[in-house]
Amino acid sequence: MSGPGAIQSTVLDVIAALKDKPGALLPILHGIQDALGYIPPESVPEIAKALNLSRAEVHGVISFYHYFRETPPGNTTVHLCRAESCQAMGSLALEAHVKNKLGIDFHETTADGQFSLEPVYCLGNCACSPALQIGDEIYGRVTNASFDEIIATQEESA
Repeated sequence: MSGPGAIQSTVLDVIAALKDKPGALLPILHGIQDALGYIPPESVPEIAKALNLSRAEVHGVISFYHYFRETPPGNTTVHLCRAESCQAMGSLALEAHVKNKLGIDFHETTADGQFSLEPVYCLGNCACSPALQIGDEIYGRVTNASFDEIIATQEESA
């Protein structure tokens, strides 16, 4: 889906389908993000109007939940675990390496649009900490060197 008209149409369709549900704001935000990969800032006034909320209320919910994005994600999202088990096994050093290697921080996308970096607070792979997820694939016992290999493979397949 591309173009402002198609994006606006998708936003309006999601709002129309969900606005009458009790507590509709979160389902609408999830629906828009599921459809587009992010919640375009220009959709906030439409959401607010449909739910009789202020723009500030809608934006407050979007900014409160780390799951919601206001910019398009990269082609590939790297989810880096920040839970206690991974931290105990060196994920903070891995986090610094990943951020340096990609040249971005959490909730950002590389300039070429290839990678986005998102924190996650448990991948359920604690026995193989530190862990990360790319697409549906979970990687365990990730080192700086193995991360570099994983990313190189991702770049080649793009």
